[in-house]
Amino acid sequence: MPSDLSKPPRRIPQQQRGERRVVDLLEASSAVIAEVGYDAATMTQIAERAGASIGALYQYFPNKEAIVIALRTQYGDEMETHLTPLTQQAHTLSIPQWVDRIFEVLVAFMDSRPAYMALLSVPTKFKRDPVARNRLREHFSTHYRKKQPKLTPEDAFRIANVTLQIVKGMNPLYAEAKPKERQKLVQEFKQALTAYLESRLA
Repeated sequence: MPSDLSKPPRRIPQQQRGERRVVDLLEASSAVIAEVGYDAATMTQIAERAGASIGALYQYFPNKEAIVIALRTQYGDEMETHLTPLTQQAHTLSIPQWVDRIFEVLVAFMDSRPAYMALLSVPTKFKRDPVARNRLREHFSTHYRKKQPKLTPEDAFRIANVTLQIVKGMNPLYAEAKPKERQKLVQEFKQALTAYLESRLA
């Protein structure tokens, strides 16, 4: 059975009104998914939350999977927007301070985007554009070479890649944990990342 997961939205908005409609639909989607979960969320609920007809929703998104792809793309871009400025001040921070700031941004983002955690376990063939995916890694890599000039570009990029994998590794555990346990998880991952970076950048 052919999959339509890779299909783009059926209607590409060209005007401001269309773009606003897409924003409203995604906001409604994230609200519904955060409240009832991905499996229970329906296209009808999303359309009603957005104050749109079901036909209007399908004009932009052929199914829930397409909504997931759009939301994950949005969340990836937003996360990059929040993390990239850290590299501009990283040379003034110690490694523990740098790690603290990274996790502060991550936790604040997850707390403000509850649908983000709800979507972590959703199976999808979504893959972020390689250029966009590597952009943040390049920013981190540049910072690491300033911290440790002896690093080759390849080594610095590898360390940046491992850094982000450690950070992302906390996401599913954080999503499942109770509030008090979340605080302890953050501390554990901070220790793990700090120890790793101090061993590689010292």
